[in-house]
Amino acid sequence: MKVIFIPIRRNTVIHLLVISFLILLLIFLNTGEAMSVLNRTLSKPIYQGNSSKPIIAFECNVVWGTEYIAPMLDILKKYDIHITFFVGGDWAKDNEELLKRMVEEGHEIGNHGYNHKHHSRLSLDENRKEILDTEKVIESITGVKTKLFAPPYGEYNDTTVQAADSLGYRTIMWSIDTIDWRRDGTDKIIQRVLKNPHNGALVLMHPTADTISALPVIIERLMEQGYSIGTVSDAIAE
Repeated sequence: MKVIFIPIRRNTVIHLLVISFLILLLIFLNTGEAMSVLNRTLSKPIYQGNSSKPIIAFECNVVWGTEYIAPMLDILKKYDIHITFFVGGDWAKDNEELLKRMVEEGHEIGNHGYNHKHHSRLSLDENRKEILDTEKVIESITGVKTKLFAPPYGEYNDTTVQAADSLGYRTIMWSIDTIDWRRDGTDKIIQRVLKNPHNGALVLMHPTADTISALPVIIERLMEQGYSIGTVSDAIAE
């Protein structure tokens, strides 16, 4: 039997290998496995800090309630407490002096997106733009580069987390919610915080009149129970 060898050029072999690889890649991307791999590489949003440390972090989201920021800062200064303010980019642009005061008095500044949008409805590029635009305005005013991101309304999806990850941010949520935006009274806010304080708790709040009234009571009660109060970075540190 006569065997016939068909000569194949080296370039042809390379082209065939590349085409085969692309076909396999397309098959992979059209399966749930691709999304599964992506999900495994994303960091998870943080709902609680270090459970071995008796520290509780206050995180205050700021896009409204400007008139209550100065009184809140006065209270925090009185108790020598530093917390994390997650500020919106648009708010920061319009309130430079208050933002500078936050930094000057030792508070941590986090990123709350620029226009308080529903980030779970945004594309990857739109998520990145909201975060980056806020980062730039905060840094231009204070010299501080933010590294923590709190999505507005607490709404996020994998795309939101992927955008934050790609920019070097950690996505922050909360374990105790004051729900102070309801404006249903100081006592309600105090009860929600003191009902179940715990190591590494992240307490979400906003600048409201009721929050201002509740803060001294909350601070003193938590301190009596042996907790220190600090920033989100303090609470999530190992």
